[in-house]
Amino acid sequence: MLLSPGALWLNHLAMPRKKKKKTFSAVKAVKTMSRTAIGKVPSVKRVEGVRREKKEKHKPSIDRLMEDAE
Repeated sequence: MLLSPGALWLNHLAMPRKKKKKTFSAVKAVKTMSRTAIGKVPSVKRVEGVRREKKEKHKPSIDRLMEDAE
């Protein structure tokens, strides 16, 4: 007896796959324990330093130099 491809697809829906067992991760375990002990840590807000000041990418044009002079 031959089955059509549609019949195999329907059979696939009837039988769900087994769930994959998650492997133990020490890093995740430590992080969850610290979150329960300390609580959620606020995200880091970065402060721009003096060294990271943005430099101009191009030399100023003659028009801009003339505007600054006035």
